[in-house]
Amino acid sequence: MKKQVHDVRDLIYIHHNHYDQYVISYGIEFGEFIRSFSSKLKHLLLLKHRFNDADFNMHTLLEYVPQEKIEKLIQDGVYGYGNFCWLDFKEVDGLNELSGQEIAELLYLGHLKQHLKQPFYQKLRNQFAYLAHDDGYFNKIYYREINDFYEMLGNVIGIKLNQSQTKKTLFNFRKTRPLPPVNGKCLTQISQFTREGMVISLEKRDDTRQRIEIPIWVIGDFLDMDDMYDEAVNLDINACHAKLVYEKKLNEWKLLM
Repeated sequence: MKKQVHDVRDLIYIHHNHYDQYVISYGIEFGEFIRSFSSKLKHLLLLKHRFNDADFNMHTLLEYVPQEKIEKLIQDGVYGYGNFCWLDFKEVDGLNELSGQEIAELLYLGHLKQHLKQPFYQKLRNQFAYLAHDDGYFNKIYYREINDFYEMLGNVIGIKLNQSQTKKTLFNFRKTRPLPPVNGKCLTQISQFTREGMVISLEKRDDTRQRIEIPIWVIGDFLDMDDMYDEAVNLDINACHAKLVYEKKLNEWKLLM
């Protein structure tokens, strides 16, 4: 079946596999992911890609992106790569210390998007393993610390909403105050939803003069994102399981369940 093309910006799907420390998502793109963290990643070790300006590591025979080229990678349009897989790492010296077994594990990880062992390496000091097919359509990301996921998700929601507000401002010439990110600690309250599989719909948000309400539904475990999307677009806003609420006067987010 040929995948349909969807607007991934207004719908976020999340399913957290707690045991294996990864999150499957739809609707969060590479650029949003990178920009959602306050501390910048040092280097990206590329396992699957089509980036033409990467550096080459002789020890692993793999290419990598140093920090100063990450923005260029974002602008390269990684969605068009098809498969796009990488790990972050701190120092090139650590890359040169990887054993043959560890390199084999990385190659397996990039090829099958499955781990032989948890993909966190002391020599690399990596926080993530990012495995995507049609980036933003199907992303499988391993997190060393799950709090990084909730921080990322809260910041991405803020990024998406602010981009949407910017577009509206261009047409009505009315300035709006930038929205703050959703606090990651607030989002940890729905950790059970993420383990069951949930959808956040920015498209179906209710935006009034007093507040913004964003509905959340528990939808289940999906690997086929077309099937997930077909079910998600028909969800009834009156039957949502929770709402993220931004109180404009207080300039703060809260979760209603």
